[in-house]
Amino acid sequence: MAGIFYVLEGRVLLAVYFVILAAVFDFLDGFLARTMQAYSELGKQLDSLADLVTFGVLPTFVVFKLIHQGGEFTYLPFVAFLIGVQSAVRLAKFNIDTRQTDRFIGLPTPANALFFTALPHLSIAVPGVATITASTAGLLFLTVLFAWLLTAELPLIALKFKSFDFKKNLFRYLILGCGGLSIVLFGLGGIVFTILAYILLSLVDNAFADNGSPT
Repeated sequence: MAGIFYVLEGRVLLAVYFVILAAVFDFLDGFLARTMQAYSELGKQLDSLADLVTFGVLPTFVVFKLIHQGGEFTYLPFVAFLIGVQSAVRLAKFNIDTRQTDRFIGLPTPANALFFTALPHLSIAVPGVATITASTAGLLFLTVLFAWLLTAELPLIALKFKSFDFKKNLFRYLILGCGGLSIVLFGLGGIVFTILAYILLSLVDNAFADNGSPT
């Protein structure tokens, strides 16, 4: 909610910090629940509701603000609300889908939120990219594309290591390597390239899996 407040105040660059902080806590609450065997139905519901606000509503208002700043539009910025709606559907499906243990089906909401909240930072780090990422047409295209990805029947890698075997975790290591390199080169804007690498490498991994090769 603090992140949404700052975005509405026009300080969209701060949004990614709140998403990163929330992602850390999102990991920690699950880790602690598993460690302490402290599962509860209340915790499960609160987790999804918190995810919807941080990883659904917050990036929605980032995109809304960016489109609104791109021109004197009355209704066009409301296309950004697709992100919030699809995030809600994605989280609801995750709660009832028993398939999403080793792989996610559709783009996880934290990845989607990191992508959109990092876009303003990428526009600063690589001004040439801003012609696409900061343009109204570019933002609308990305909004529709990623809103679809949230609920698409598309298997994506879950970054959960059951072992550190290099061959079995090749694509996970590649994602981490691409992410680290992108952030070193482009700062927080590199998160955008990290998420794109995550999606593309997951598609390549799927192709290998379909051919019966180990992943």
